[in-house]
Amino acid sequence: MSSSLSGKLEGSVEIDSSPEDFHEMFFHRPHHMPNACADKVQGCDLHEGDAYGQHGAIVCFRYTHDGKAKTAKHIVEVDDPTTHTVRYKMLEGDLLEEYKSFVLTYTVTPKADGKGSIVKWVFEYEKLHEGIPHPESFMDYLLGVNKDMGTHLTQGPKA
Repeated sequence: MSSSLSGKLEGSVEIDSSPEDFHEMFFHRPHHMPNACADKVQGCDLHEGDAYGQHGAIVCFRYTHDGKAKTAKHIVEVDDPTTHTVRYKMLEGDLLEEYKSFVLTYTVTPKADGKGSIVKWVFEYEKLHEGIPHPESFMDYLLGVNKDMGTHLTQGPKA
């Protein structure tokens, strides 16, 4: 029965910024994300660890999705700066009201033409029961956040 509740969802979006700039903001300076998309991300706090962007750091985001204020507390499980890949495991928050487990992984790669990047996300999750939808809405939301960030990072001084 567990296999019908487990799922994997992939999505990607093209952004204007470089992989390095996106990774720097999303991973090392997530507290600056509201500068790029205050309507979607209201802030984040470092709960454990010496700094953002470290393996084992625990970060809690405050965000708005589907018109509702939500939170997401995760731990950094994997960070590969050479491929701009990061994996987060959800520890607490609204997603875990519907999912027994939820792991998010992103990889940022430069576009072939050298103008901008592609952010690819993979969600691996287990729903609490069959009535829970697959997280397409959250994927769309996160890709929108990434698009806003890419635009912000290429306009004027960096946040």
